[in-house]
Amino acid sequence: MGEGARETYVEKRSTKGRKDLSHPEAPEPLAVPVYDNHCHLEIEDGDDPLSLDEQLERAVAVGIHGVVQASGDIESSRWAVAAAERHPRVLAAVAIHPNDAPAYAAAGRLDEAIAVIDELAAHPRVRAIGETGLDFFRTDEDGRPAQQAAFEAHIDIAKKHGIAMQIHDRDAHRAVLDTLHRVGAPERTVFHCFSGDAEMAREATEMGCYLSFAGNITFKNAQNLRDALAVTPRDRILVETDAPFLTPVPYRGRPNAPYLVPLTMRFLAAELGADLDELCAQVAANTLAVYGEF
Repeated sequence: MGEGARETYVEKRSTKGRKDLSHPEAPEPLAVPVYDNHCHLEIEDGDDPLSLDEQLERAVAVGIHGVVQASGDIESSRWAVAAAERHPRVLAAVAIHPNDAPAYAAAGRLDEAIAVIDELAAHPRVRAIGETGLDFFRTDEDGRPAQQAAFEAHIDIAKKHGIAMQIHDRDAHRAVLDTLHRVGAPERTVFHCFSGDAEMAREATEMGCYLSFAGNITFKNAQNLRDALAVTPRDRILVETDAPFLTPVPYRGRPNAPYLVPLTMRFLAAELGADLDELCAQVAANTLAVYGEF
């Protein structure tokens, strides 16, 4: 296995079942800027893929003043650091994705990979370890020990460097929460693309965690996410795209990008019955509290 291990979790999410691969038109800009706290801009998507510069230009034009570039393997982690070095509107998160951890372990390279993440985490533009966590949807029983070991190693790295951690949690809610209770969550822990319900939201926020909501909260079948949002304290809410995935309604299935965050922000404000500008100001402040200034 080469450094392109990230194929094990990205390629299966790419174009399967999608018909319209054009980028949506830009939404109305936000009056109060916010940040996309989790995206994968190294992934080229759509009929006419956008460069990093184009992504950032489109984002700024609609009031998205920065992004946190998340990672899943050694290659994408190095890409994130390089992007953050080049662009003042990009911060980096580095990690071995839980679905890639078993592949690295099978190749005898998991310890080596985690050591690379530890080294990259010392970079001043790296502000989070992510995405790490547990995924019991794509990884079977045999791969779960490697996932668990990698998750706990990433927790240690986040604590060592005093930076945030972004959690990937799919079909593993109880195991993720139990791990955090047992070993202790980093001071600034984010549930990326929160996928639980109101009960989980209460437990996670009582631990001091932040919940990051993506475009899938707009999906018709995502009532659990809307219920979770309703009980989440305003000072624990973040917003993300997980671009190029999870494009919000009405563009579900088309390429996602940071410039579409205003769609999700407007949906969040409507669900909460909140003033949009006030919610944007709160979410922006939350983002800076987690990751620091751009």
